[in-house]
Amino acid sequence: MFDLIFWIAVFVISLAILIKASDYFTDSAEKIGLHFKIPAFIVGVTIVAIGTSLPELISSIIAVFASSPEIIVGNVIGSNITNIFLILGITAIVGKKIGLTWELKHVDIPFLVGSSFLLAFVLFDGVIGLLESILLLVVLIVYITYTISSRGRRQKVPGIEIKKEIKKEKKLLKESKRLSPKVWIILILGGVFIYFGAQFTIEAIIQLSSIIGVGKGLIALTALALGTSLPELVVSITAAKKGQPEMAVGNVLGSNIFNALAVISIPGIISVVAFATPIQFTFSAFLVGMLLLATILYYFVVEDKQITKWEGMLFIAFYIFFLFSVLGFA
Repeated sequence: MFDLIFWIAVFVISLAILIKASDYFTDSAEKIGLHFKIPAFIVGVTIVAIGTSLPELISSIIAVFASSPEIIVGNVIGSNITNIFLILGITAIVGKKIGLTWELKHVDIPFLVGSSFLLAFVLFDGVIGLLESILLLVVLIVYITYTISSRGRRQKVPGIEIKKEIKKEKKLLKESKRLSPKVWIILILGGVFIYFGAQFTIEAIIQLSSIIGVGKGLIALTALALGTSLPELVVSITAAKKGQPEMAVGNVLGSNIFNALAVISIPGIISVVAFATPIQFTFSAFLVGMLLLATILYYFVVEDKQITKWEGMLFIAFYIFFLFSVLGFA
């Protein structure tokens, strides 16, 4: 019993450290990028986009070296399902009705749907090889390139999120002109704490898996996925209360695309380069099916540029069904 309590405590503390350190690391990297005259928008779609998914990415990289590939797949699938069904569902309920001003249906939504189906294709045979990993990474680069090149078009679309982004850019540009040594120290310490936070998180999952007799992938699919999605959940609820629930929609979209394309591909490349072997895991048609269902529902819900409270409740119901199913109660 002591071992169980101890490793649960290690998991919770190390996950909290990982998430908080990612926050500090991203903020510092953003200021440094602007200080060296990297355009604010490019910093936003690269450093910040990667920063929001750092917990998932670093955890997956550590899992490669811990010979626990099921954690990688469980983390990505669990996080993407949680982002749509839980985070978007709660945001829609709190915000009552989300009206969208972003133009998403021409490229962003197709990229989200395409990345999910591409991920399903890659996972189908239970092996993630080098060529598949490179393909996912190339698609991510194409999306980031598109996002950067379409900056002008997007800024012509009215909305709270655009105004908020411009205001944030001006603030960061002002701060970046007087870059202090403290920013570099925070960046380095953030990186160190990210590494150790991820390492102990993965070690806790491995130990808990052994103690309670459940698969590491199951813990990653539920507890780890929920834990790494908590920052997005808090931000989304806060935004909804302030009358800015649309932020959650873009947050979920960007996070899911990055998870599907980078959090799988980078560990896949490392696995082949470092160990000369692709990532192998047990394929689950149910989990991939739930991921595709979540993505398709997201597509239909945002197509009319609004998400209602009832649609949010439907999402929550699907998340509860997902949890009960993977825990063996359904």
